[in-house]
Amino acid sequence: MLSPSKIVCVGRNYVEHARELGNEVPKEPLIFLKPPSSLLAPGRPILLPRQSQQVEFEGEIGVVIGARLRRAEPAECRSSIRGIVAANDVTARDLQRSDSQWTRAKGFDTFCPVGEMAPAPDDLTTLEVVTRVNGSERQRGRVADMAFDIPALLAYISAVMTLEPGDLVLTGTPAGVGTLSAGDEVEVEVVAPSADSRATVSRVRNPVVELR
Repeated sequence: MLSPSKIVCVGRNYVEHARELGNEVPKEPLIFLKPPSSLLAPGRPILLPRQSQQVEFEGEIGVVIGARLRRAEPAECRSSIRGIVAANDVTARDLQRSDSQWTRAKGFDTFCPVGEMAPAPDDLTTLEVVTRVNGSERQRGRVADMAFDIPALLAYISAVMTLEPGDLVLTGTPAGVGTLSAGDEVEVEVVAPSADSRATVSRVRNPVVELR
């Protein structure tokens, strides 16, 4: 399991996702934090908190930092990626709308399921994220569809805060987010091309239960 000093997330980094929530794509990356206490291992339950009536999945490509980045250029950021993980930026959508900032909506315990880390491919733009709920595909998005690519995101973040080895960056979610209910099982998979098909890079699958 990862032990990041921080989890930095990027909002509205896919055009169609921004539109489905009625938002414009920002002119520069929109960043926010999730606490490390929200991390969740594969197979462990996502807990639906009593404070929210609309908890949603957001499948994302996660990037694990391998070397300290501070005011770094995109090329340095690219060479400093330790690995790739499948991640789920679970969000209490009703609280995100009602609060003036997103800490509560994004920060509940269990709200950041993360899969096993794998090496990053040479070409990051080939990566694709797929989300399934109860076996049915709900999201599919490619790095090539992002408003800001991964090295640019890391450079932008490192100009604001130092990224330490082991830190986790979630790079945004594609269109298709939806509500989770107790009894669901949600899976996020990151895939990349292989010689004759698309190979799994990382996967995280979790059941959903009511907090008791």
